[in-house]
Amino acid sequence: MTGNNVLPAAAIFDMDGVLIDSNPYHLQKWVDLLTEHKVAFSPEELPKQIFGIRNDTAFRFFFGNQLTKAQRRQLSEELEERFRKVFRPHAKPLPGLSALIAECHQAGVPMAVASSAMSKNVEFIVDALGFRRYFAYLVTGDEVTHPKPDPEIYLKAAQHLGLEPARCVAFEDSFVGVESAKRAGMKCVGIASTFPVDELRAHTQADLAVGGFEELNLARLRQLFEGTKTGV
Repeated sequence: MTGNNVLPAAAIFDMDGVLIDSNPYHLQKWVDLLTEHKVAFSPEELPKQIFGIRNDTAFRFFFGNQLTKAQRRQLSEELEERFRKVFRPHAKPLPGLSALIAECHQAGVPMAVASSAMSKNVEFIVDALGFRRYFAYLVTGDEVTHPKPDPEIYLKAAQHLGLEPARCVAFEDSFVGVESAKRAGMKCVGIASTFPVDELRAHTQADLAVGGFEELNLARLRQLFEGTKTGV
């Protein structure tokens, strides 16, 4: 078991692009939606405009304020129901993730999810992967007022775990996700599942950027905290 003075004291995971390679399915659902509504968009810029972004924020960006809150909620439900139906047969963890989660679990490092996705999606994915028993808390986009890159979601996760954010490590794949974790005061590992590792290194403040979870273990995560005071 990990002691109180062993860092990281907790591991907190984003979901899309971190637990699972769902981003191609999310990208397609947005392409279909915007095309159906005849909303102009740039295929090159679309990933940066939707990945790590809560649906209501993206709706305001693409549709302006013409949609009511109720309309945005209904559209989001339809959008995500479509995603869950299409993605269900393909739900599997990113390579190397299961090994890291098992190592953290064995070492007694508590884990949580901090995802901008709606609760239905987060619970669907965590259960589909068989990871429910590993996560002490699932913090979702439904529970925060200010979406990423605001640090609220990571601060809530740390609060649930009863830990100082500076003692935690977060795993993110998007620019806004890394910014959210860093603004919360956490160490952050960028996973190059959505954007190239060179872009994560050049354009984010990630403490470490890797091609995948195969490159990670607890020993490497602990190196991020070298020189950090270990008091609670």
